[in-house]
Amino acid sequence: MVPARTAQQDLYAALHGAFRWAVPERFSIAEACCTRWAHETPDAPAVLFESDGGCSAHYSYGQLQRAANRLSNALQRQGVQRGDRVAIVLPQRFETAVAHIAINQLGAVAMPLSMLFGPEALEYRLQDSAAVVALVECAVLDALRSVRGVCPALRHLIVVGDCISSQPGEIGWMAALQAEDARFTAASLSADDPAVLIYTSGTTGPAKGALIPQRALIGNLSGFIASQNWFGFDPFPSLDQGVEPSSLGTRAGEMGGNSSGPWPSKGFQKSHAIFWSPADWAWTGGLMDALLPTLYFGRPIVAYQGRFSPERAFELMAHYGVTHSFLFPTALKAMMKAVPHPRERYALKLEAVMSAGEAVGDAVFAWCEQELGLTVNEMFGQTEINYVVGNCSRLWPARAGSMGRAYPGHRVAVIDDQGKTCPPGVPGDVAVHRRDVHGDPDPVFFLGYWNMPEATAAKFSGNPLDSWCRTGDMATMDEDGYLWYQGRSDDMFKAAGYRIGPSEIENCLVKHAAVANAAVVPKPDAERGALVKAYVVLAPGHTGTAKLVAALQAHVKGRLAPYEYPKEIEFIASLPMTTSGKVQRRVLRLQEEARARVA
Repeated sequence: MVPARTAQQDLYAALHGAFRWAVPERFSIAEACCTRWAHETPDAPAVLFESDGGCSAHYSYGQLQRAANRLSNALQRQGVQRGDRVAIVLPQRFETAVAHIAINQLGAVAMPLSMLFGPEALEYRLQDSAAVVALVECAVLDALRSVRGVCPALRHLIVVGDCISSQPGEIGWMAALQAEDARFTAASLSADDPAVLIYTSGTTGPAKGALIPQRALIGNLSGFIASQNWFGFDPFPSLDQGVEPSSLGTRAGEMGGNSSGPWPSKGFQKSHAIFWSPADWAWTGGLMDALLPTLYFGRPIVAYQGRFSPERAFELMAHYGVTHSFLFPTALKAMMKAVPHPRERYALKLEAVMSAGEAVGDAVFAWCEQELGLTVNEMFGQTEINYVVGNCSRLWPARAGSMGRAYPGHRVAVIDDQGKTCPPGVPGDVAVHRRDVHGDPDPVFFLGYWNMPEATAAKFSGNPLDSWCRTGDMATMDEDGYLWYQGRSDDMFKAAGYRIGPSEIENCLVKHAAVANAAVVPKPDAERGALVKAYVVLAPGHTGTAKLVAALQAHVKGRLAPYEYPKEIEFIASLPMTTSGKVQRRVLRLQEEARARVA
């Protein structure tokens, strides 16, 4: 297990200052994540599959490449051309990885869609994107069939699973691949060519399609490698004995590209990492924070097709010897409450855990240190500009409750409504500049919103090629560059004249033994404008009573400002969540507004 670095070993400034991007003109995600490994280490494990039904299989990089070649040929036979959108409605499984490699080496655009989407959500995205083919698992085949009639561009369905595809325009996965050659000549792609179209989770409004270029994967790497405590590599073998600061950025920069190509140089020791995350591969968190970067470094990823549960998560990590993971705060909270002392029950090999999507909070932070034996590296990003802020406990100290600092290669600030940098401690909008501290273009940026040029322009303050990009998330930055999350700008509200950020109150509530999760929203109030209301999901073994309400209110009063305690608490079985694991406070806020209108 890699020990966390102490405050005396803060190498952040040297690493960040020396880091330089190296983005090649020609770059392909398929080549970087599969083809080169299929040539160099064809028998190395790539995908370790297991389902909740008891099925399991291990697939190598050679098998991944051959299956991708067959699928590329099959898609080409069905008329898919460069730039066409191909929907992927599949869970974590081998075929999903195959689909991304196959679509990418065609020069087409992969459009992952969640298995949890109903017909209406599928219809909107398929129509908006004009997807020409969909790769779909049996479990959601009926939903796809129900909307095909209103999606005229959608010509074919390739069906994964044992169900019978007998309708026109449908073909089974195995039949499609068995008819094709295992050789394929991949398209030559530019680093700026589109790779993936991911629709935002819609926490604050209608989903928008963010078009992600090939180079964005490179832009993710400095954050991925840092948040995973260097992902099993040891590029600085003499770190404990001291290291030349100037070498830090140089070696790290090679993770993003070097003279021989955008992959680790021969100087790096081979990583022993095994990765798993419950994050859906249909979302940025699962695709760009888990699947693709793991394959980029030629390591195996566990693909688990089944429902998340805390006990199952620990079982999987112990069985496969998982060393690195992305566990979103909702999952960590559930694991903390269900299995308070996991190392007493499971033989874990965890070396690093990254968390993102919501604020982790110091309760979860402390539990990870005490019970998992590691410092959780909180990360912040969004679909459009992912993996831009976070921690690397191996190279600089994490601070409980902080989102971390800008990762190497990214220039991040907190700005006000006029686009000016806020002083330390003053809340503002987290923003990322199109150019890094050296003035070089940051490769992490999306190309724009699909068919929404006005929304794309509104995302930037000024010239999109040399300006700040606003995230819509509020935070403060301290004098050392650490960011402290305040909430989405639309989640912030005023109560009795005080500006309220929900995350701090939610984190405080979760520290109580009776609380599994919580969401805080404003409740309309004629006298004060709004009052603080908390929706609380109880931990197992607890019952919602008036006595518990008073205890929770006193719990918050004793720890936060008097105006922050929830004046009203409502117990709820589960919080409304997006399919990417984020709390939909907007749903609860609208519910409170609707109740106020009929009161």
